[in-house]
Amino acid sequence: MPEGLAGQRLDAALARLLGLSRTKIAELAKQGCVQVNGQVAVKAAQLNPGDWLRIELDDPPTEPEPVAQLTIVYEDADLVVVDKPVGVAAHTGPGWDGPTVVGSLLAGGHRVAKSGPPERRGVVQRLDVGTSGLMMVAKSEQAYSVLKQMFRDRAVSKVYHGLAQGLPHDLTGTVDAPIGRLPGAYKFAVVHGGKPSVTHYQLLEALPGAALLRLDLETGRTHQIRVHLAAIGHPLVGDPFYGGDPALAQRLGLDRQWLHAVELGFDHPISGLPIKLATHYPADLAAALDALRAS
Repeated sequence: MPEGLAGQRLDAALARLLGLSRTKIAELAKQGCVQVNGQVAVKAAQLNPGDWLRIELDDPPTEPEPVAQLTIVYEDADLVVVDKPVGVAAHTGPGWDGPTVVGSLLAGGHRVAKSGPPERRGVVQRLDVGTSGLMMVAKSEQAYSVLKQMFRDRAVSKVYHGLAQGLPHDLTGTVDAPIGRLPGAYKFAVVHGGKPSVTHYQLLEALPGAALLRLDLETGRTHQIRVHLAAIGHPLVGDPFYGGDPALAQRLGLDRQWLHAVELGFDHPISGLPIKLATHYPADLAAALDALRAS
């Protein structure tokens, strides 16, 4: 169990860890599908350092479902860009039975490219379940091929805003550190021999005990921003999985990491015309930011 979850209720901790709702965690606990140290646990159980967790999850649904909060920011015959809400995965996968971007698009009658693995069809870029913001999906096969290469060539501009704990010593900086998965855990870290990973940051606003940062990615590793900020001692607010303070998140009313994909810039894969898209902070992140400014 990640150290940042110690001291929390089981349902709250697993909701953060897995991106599921607390209602779903409560259902799983009631069904006896959640164990702590080999014993069936109730949803209100308090977690302690060193606890071992075991969760039995249902298979993901086979029928796509629409997501009412998912907004289409741009769409043409070749691609679609959505503003993904928190709690929605990019695509189906082991242990995930919640809503997905691909499922919502298909349920809404939108075309999605068939290229890629069946569960990831059309997906050229992913966001964590707990991260909101702009995400692109290919609709045509040609666009899928070109966009995948564009991401590999770092020809797509991806800008995030993140609220980090503390104030970095330098107002601008670069974290150039390889990232890899930790053995036996769905958790990543800066490790020797990991994949090259580069994150640039710039201070946007200094706040009491935190810093609002602009984050530009050269690479797109899983959990890259979360890992890199934790590595320099400034984890994201609301991210106990990577060292965030749970008490601060609770005070600000946050149930997830404060991270939003605010801008996406690229040349259209077919026409070559430049496209730049932007989105606003969702209500929960805006409210947490306002609460911090008022403190």
